[in-house]
Amino acid sequence: MSTSGSRMSRYRARRKRGLRYVGIEVRNTEVSELVRRGLVAEQDRNDCTAIRDAIYRFFDTHLSTRHGAAQ
Repeated sequence: MSTSGSRMSRYRARRKRGLRYVGIEVRNTEVSELVRRGLVAEQDRNDCTAIRDAIYRFFDTHLSTRHGAAQ
């Protein structure tokens, strides 16, 4: 499969699951806040995967439908 075909396939799979891909920039101060809140371990503050997972946990905690946010 071509690069563009692979990208389109991932796009369609995400949309089918109700997801979107959104690339974001994260400030050092925001990473520090994730560490302070215990969502990222201090030794993982430069690990992009750990930061991404922490942001997912933050969203799950604060934007869940049980907290009144719309889906």
